[in-house]
Amino acid sequence: MVEVFKTNVQKKAQSKMLLCALSEAFPPFKINFDLSDCDKVLRIEGDNIEVSKIIVLVKDHGFKCELLD
Repeated sequence: MVEVFKTNVQKKAQSKMLLCALSEAFPPFKINFDLSDCDKVLRIEGDNIEVSKIIVLVKDHGFKCELLD
């Protein structure tokens, strides 16, 4: 399963910080950002992804995050 989120992450350093936090919280998932996309996409691949927990973690770090359809 792959979930795709729209974020407002702008800088590579911000994405690296979030990648570390997300990887620590959700070790089995494959996680990456596409900052060149207009939606500053966060992609998470894995089984049993808890969308609400991902959104809360990103928001707790000061960024916007919402699930893309």
